Amino acid sequence: MAGPSIIHLDMDAFYASVEQRDDASLRGRPLIVGGHPTRGVVLAASYEIRPFGVRSAMPMARALRLCPQALVVPPRFSAYSEASHRIHAILAEVTPLIEPLSLDEAFLDVAASTALFGPPADIARRLRRRIADELGLPASAGIATSKFVAKIASDSAKPNGQVEVTAEQTVAFLSPLPLARLWGVGPKTEAALHKLGLTTIGDLRARGEAWLTARLGDQGRALHALSLGHDDRKVIPDRQAKSVGAEETFAEDTRDPEQLRAALQEQAWRVARRARRSGLQGRVVELKLKDEAFHVVHRRTTLPAATDDGQLIYRAALDLLARAAPEKPLRLTGVSLSDFSEPTQAGLFSDPGGRRNALNRTLDRISEKFGEGAVKPAGLGGSPDRLPFSKE
Repeated sequence: MAGPSIIHLDMDAFYASVEQRDDASLRGRPLIVGGHPTRGVVLAASYEIRPFGVRSAMPMARALRLCPQALVVPPRFSAYSEASHRIHAILAEVTPLIEPLSLDEAFLDVAASTALFGPPADIARRLRRRIADELGLPASAGIATSKFVAKIASDSAKPNGQVEVTAEQTVAFLSPLPLARLWGVGPKTEAALHKLGLTTIGDLRARGEAWLTARLGDQGRALHALSLGHDDRKVIPDRQAKSVGAEETFAEDTRDPEQLRAALQEQAWRVARRARRSGLQGRVVELKLKDEAFHVVHRRTTLPAATDDGQLIYRAALDLLARAAPEKPLRLTGVSLSDFSEPTQAGLFSDPGGRRNALNRTLDRISEKFGEGAVKPAGLGGSPDRLPFSKE
């Protein structure tokens, strides 16, 4: 059997950890990164506040009822983006096969890196140590033969640890876990599986593929494969991808406009930065919405010209959200960019969008040298620190 070569690296309570790093008075104390105390939502919760039941995406009012003594700080998106950029630079020194999932997590394929850097577990340990030493931030890692198992392994390693699951250990590792840990199993599917007498991944695997397929169709076949740890998806770097996307599953279903807009802007900026890093511009912006009933809706629009500008992508996503008009609370939003073309040299009479693209690339070069917060563009509808739709 092939040895583990996939690493899922995930920062621990990322926004909160950055705030505690930058302000010593916040360290070791229950901390919320969030918005308005009565209308906003929790963007991040430190590990010190989690025993009170506070989680990300929870309404701020409820979080403060659970922990009245919590410290609350507003988000500083430029600080999180800068830290994310520096983390990516560290990862890129080990392998070019990096698939970012968000600002604070990524998959890496290190199969070709072991000759230089040692076994995958040593590579993960080295990366986590460098992130801690150079950025002062904790990270966890899962190492496995597939993306699915690596992600679960990193979750089980938190906080600030790592877990390796070999091919031989995979079934035993997955068996005692609850069904909700399987990708695609939400509350309704989990309830249906419980009615079938299944409570753990091991229970599901033991029933066999034929039994599950007869009752659940293709979903049963897919769940049985996952129960064995089978996941043949490759780590796809942005440059090779047909689209560049970012999405977030909320801890709790929501219709809160502030949370949805904040999520879309963060996703749009992340997509734009990844596109620029890969030297790509795209014309098609797609919005993905998944509601509480796990119904998925895709809406897409074609821009007048290819772009790698986060604000243009964000505005397109907002327009798509307004047109979709979701009736039920959402559990996931995602933004993606596709229909790529190579960036072209701007002409003498290029429109402002061309100048904006050139400006973004210049800002990226400045950020490479001086950090993400060194320069911020003006006139793009608000800085990443203060969202243009803020209710404050």
